[in-house]
Amino acid sequence: MATDSMEIDDSLYSRQRYVLGDSAMHQMAQSSVFLSGMGGLGVEIAKNIVLAGVKAVTLHDTKQCETWDLGSNFFIRKEDVLSQRRRVEAVCPHVAELNPYVHVDMSSSALDDNTDLSFLRRYQCVILTEARLSLQKRVNEFCHSQQPPIRFISCDVYGICARVFCDFGEEFEVFDPTGEEPKEVFIQSITQDNPGVVTCMDNQPHGLQTGQSVVFREVGGMVELNGTSRQVSVLSSHSFAIGDTSQLQPYTHGGFFVMVKTPKMYRFETLERQLCEPRVLTPDFSKPEAPLQIHAGMLALDTFQEQHSRLPNTGCLQDAEVLLKLTEEVNAALKSKASVNTELVRCLSRTARGALPPLAAAVGGLASQEVLKAITGKFAPLQQWFYLDAIEVVKPLQSLSAEEFSPRGDRYDGLRACIGDSLCLQLHKLRVFMVGCGAIGCEMLKNFALLGIGLAKNSGEVCITDPDLIEKSNLNRQFLFRPHHIQKPKSTTAAEATHDINPDLQVEAHLNKVCPATENIYNDSFYSSLNIVVTALDNVEARRYVDSRCVSNQRPLLDSGTMGTKGHTEIIVPNLTESYNSHRDPPEEEIPFCTLKSFPSVIEHTIQWARDKFESAFVHKPSMYNSFWQTHSSAEVVLQRMQAGESLEGSFQVIKLLSRQPTQWEQCVAVARLKFEKYFKRKALQLLHSFPLDTRLKDGSLFWQSPKRPPTPLEFDLKDSLHFAFIVSTARLFAGIYNIPYSERDLSEEAITRILADVKIPEYRPSEKCIETDETARKPDQIKMPLSSEEERDAITHLEQAIATDRVTPERLRMSPLQFEKDDDSNGHMDFVASASSLRAIMYSIEPADRLKTKRIAGKIIPAIATATAAVAGLVALELIKVVGGFGFESHKNCFFNLAIPVVVLTEPAAVKQTLIRNNIYYTIWDCWTVFGHEDFTLSDFMNAVREKYGIEPTMVVHGVKMLYVPVMPGHSKRLKLTMHKLIKPSVDRRYVDLTVSFAPEADGDEDLPGPPVRYYFSPDGETP
Repeated sequence: MATDSMEIDDSLYSRQRYVLGDSAMHQMAQSSVFLSGMGGLGVEIAKNIVLAGVKAVTLHDTKQCETWDLGSNFFIRKEDVLSQRRRVEAVCPHVAELNPYVHVDMSSSALDDNTDLSFLRRYQCVILTEARLSLQKRVNEFCHSQQPPIRFISCDVYGICARVFCDFGEEFEVFDPTGEEPKEVFIQSITQDNPGVVTCMDNQPHGLQTGQSVVFREVGGMVELNGTSRQVSVLSSHSFAIGDTSQLQPYTHGGFFVMVKTPKMYRFETLERQLCEPRVLTPDFSKPEAPLQIHAGMLALDTFQEQHSRLPNTGCLQDAEVLLKLTEEVNAALKSKASVNTELVRCLSRTARGALPPLAAAVGGLASQEVLKAITGKFAPLQQWFYLDAIEVVKPLQSLSAEEFSPRGDRYDGLRACIGDSLCLQLHKLRVFMVGCGAIGCEMLKNFALLGIGLAKNSGEVCITDPDLIEKSNLNRQFLFRPHHIQKPKSTTAAEATHDINPDLQVEAHLNKVCPATENIYNDSFYSSLNIVVTALDNVEARRYVDSRCVSNQRPLLDSGTMGTKGHTEIIVPNLTESYNSHRDPPEEEIPFCTLKSFPSVIEHTIQWARDKFESAFVHKPSMYNSFWQTHSSAEVVLQRMQAGESLEGSFQVIKLLSRQPTQWEQCVAVARLKFEKYFKRKALQLLHSFPLDTRLKDGSLFWQSPKRPPTPLEFDLKDSLHFAFIVSTARLFAGIYNIPYSERDLSEEAITRILADVKIPEYRPSEKCIETDETARKPDQIKMPLSSEEERDAITHLEQAIATDRVTPERLRMSPLQFEKDDDSNGHMDFVASASSLRAIMYSIEPADRLKTKRIAGKIIPAIATATAAVAGLVALELIKVVGGFGFESHKNCFFNLAIPVVVLTEPAAVKQTLIRNNIYYTIWDCWTVFGHEDFTLSDFMNAVREKYGIEPTMVVHGVKMLYVPVMPGHSKRLKLTMHKLIKPSVDRRYVDLTVSFAPEADGDEDLPGPPVRYYFSPDGETP
């Protein structure tokens, strides 16, 4: 971020701006951070905060690179170990190249109990990792005592346990605790009472909490409320009290309210004071005592290190007993305590020297978000401890011999100390398919590299696919990519970068989409060669498809996603859990057609309207035009067929476009001016003609009342920058689709003024056409609408004129459709959408949105930040280890988090449901019954085979959308004698088909019973016939 001009580089930071907002981004660009400890956790935090865009980071570490570091630090290479470089020297250049706007320097000076800490005064935030507790206390006391306080964070990961501690001073003001955008909610009624009660329109939830404030706008009748702020007392999800309204005028209609964001003060205690009575966040409610149990265990580990100047030895039972005794002593002295968890302490002792890279990634994501909170005051800070354990990863391994966990002198020694050599080997042999190489994909590949997943020498492989190219906005969180990679494929670039982290990995990169069209590549034999599938996708449709392929092929699927600071992970394991498709999110509510066309009430409506106008004029119409002339290559033949009374689909719209086609820049400007008149003046005049302001509905209420807003016609004024922006951007886009050249000078105010002086605006005459007011009505399809005889005559006349005046040339029968590109500010696309949306908003008295918000809504941009993507990928990789180890259902965890609040919730996945067909015959989503046939196998043979094998009578057989056998359908009984080959007509290479079969109910008259898919193989051995 260019700090001198304080301009935010939107091309880099656009997705993050939607998470943090510009005020927080500016704060970050003025903040310096000190980060000590360049182990796995330290480098995660360094990566995330440098990507986020702070002003400066000092990386501090005193250790040398060791082989062991290669398994936990993704920026240390083999040559760094061989040349015995300091860790901080190896890491610093890699961290620095993540973001050119951040100044990254390094220090390897001693930081201990004797260091003069005054150098820390130049930082706004200090983070310690891998520091002894005595040093943490000393640095924390120093930071806490400064005016203003230096924000202090310490975090540690030892084996399976992790902790984060925050102290942001005696008083820390947060200007936006949640980051949620305040919604405009329309009002149904307000009582004239003490207290007055507000009810939301259509029982919409208000999302408020008692004590918050709202501000009122556009309230009819009780006008005294407008512009005022009132504190609320929640009565129900859609009503609340606002104090005395008895002396105000009675409410009549309309109005809306918006929540007012109020700053909140947070108070922190020092580390020393928090040790005995810690305030903790509880991530897993199935083990609510875990945070305090880990607190005691990790404090005991600190004491162990102070006494022995080392960590407990891996697998040393004596050390484990010493740590257990220390934990009991520590626990006895705590004011807030839980019972000592012996199993947890023993696992901590055994793994303390080890490293679980995914745990560092998950905790690093959360800790990094706390750093950003510390320096921006955006989002609620952690108060004050966060503890996380991965005991489920090591619990099933406790019976293994000590030899399993002992070091072998390679990069996996840290991992081996946690999960043992056999499980490491299984990870090396793994064959993984990952769909998507965006932000989560990059983070997953880093985890794969550190875990040694898919090594060439062990016949393992990581196959990745992504059709997208790298854009500049990706660099803010897709950390494997650099500026010189822009416009290169994500998958191949990510594969190379992963290979740099761990050269032993076998990564195969594809550029394909995973969808029905690529099933010839990602077929059943491909899935059967895999051990596990990981999705790193950004849309539900693709997830549903991959999930269905995994269920069909009995493969585990690990899914995750983020939106801003929120993240979720879902673990899908054959025969243990439900699948992604087992639950369906409610569909997104569509804006009614009549609302978009005539009655917008909120800014989202005007933005969607502008986006639809772009799509219609510059994408859909040119595409339809081209496809019409590709189908009908000669205008003369089209004319003859139309004169003969033939109806050609799309001809009316195409001939209209041809007859009005501009040929020079001046005509494009004139078209833009006429569009302004149509959209922003005539539309309003027509609406007010059809529905005058005093129009009333049948029940006597006003037509124009909230949420309907009456429009005000706009008078064109070239001196108004918004009007000028609309004319220029619209003219440019028309020039683009008609391939008309223009120069920079043509875009000047002077040139536009000159052209517009000659544009004649026809006089407005109101029409008597019907305006749609039914909110359930759908948008009519113009192409399929029947033409009136007058429209047909007009079209024929226009085409005759075009042919007669030699306007039908090959060049004029070809247009250039645009593709909406929100991230290129030079193409005029966003200029059009932003100006059109703002003008429509002004016409309807709606507060216009700034360009940034308009871009987010029009471009359907998902807000994103590196902290959340790092955290979800870490949590998924922890689950991957459990799946590979074949652990039981109770070991697995799904997660939902919101780093803004902060909340982290770990839950058991949904257990697979058994569905009863009848007579004690059950099935689950993972079941697939099989029948093996042959060339002469008939439908009757198939029905008999199902009955004999599974003990239940089939009644109906369906293949995809084709009904093969439905008893009540005429002629279907004759099909029983036909062969399955003849009925299904499989392609030559098809081995089987999955059929949907229904079964006979227990009692006549009941509905047929559903069952699992029945897989019919065309040959007895299941091979290609």
